[in-house]
Amino acid sequence: MTVTRVMIVDDHPMVAEGIQSILETYDDIEIVATLSNGQEAVDHLEALNPDVILLDLNLPVMGGLTATEIMLERAPDTRVLILSMHDSPEYISTALSHGAMGYVLKDVPTEEIKTAIDAVMAGKRYLCTGARGSLTPRTADGREPLTNREQTILLQLARGKSNKEVASDLGISVRTVETHRKNIKSKLGISSTAGLTRYAMEHGVLQGTGV
Repeated sequence: MTVTRVMIVDDHPMVAEGIQSILETYDDIEIVATLSNGQEAVDHLEALNPDVILLDLNLPVMGGLTATEIMLERAPDTRVLILSMHDSPEYISTALSHGAMGYVLKDVPTEEIKTAIDAVMAGKRYLCTGARGSLTPRTADGREPLTNREQTILLQLARGKSNKEVASDLGISVRTVETHRKNIKSKLGISSTAGLTRYAMEHGVLQGTGV
């Protein structure tokens, strides 16, 4: 029997303890930690080495989306499963675009969380019943919108910074910047850096930055 190492990150003790108490009844689940904010999750990631991270989006100190991005950069094989009270398409699509493999609403039966864990461990994306069918939001021209991190990187690139400089400024790897850059170009339908700069100027990204 393969045991799945699970880390729970939620700043509501009753929620975290409730999930932990149920999951601990399964022989193939080991709860390695229950933490209360995103920064703790990032700081303890290497030592705890979880297979699955059950992560709330709205966390103190460091939010769930930022924590997801950093943890997947450091441990790409880790599966992040978002636990949230928000069922809007915007929340769900943004979480998935940041690398989460699943999205489960907090009001689902705890047994469904176990189902979600098994699914992401099998390499499948999992959306709970309340989240299924949520479509990726689109901008007015039909394109998928940029995430907050992608908007930040677009601004840096439009200012003429290199991938290495952007990586240093944001505390991420050059490879991650390159991935974001590729996604930005794909979403905007732009193939060149000059095109990104022109887009930023035309859409007000550079307004108020002194560029």
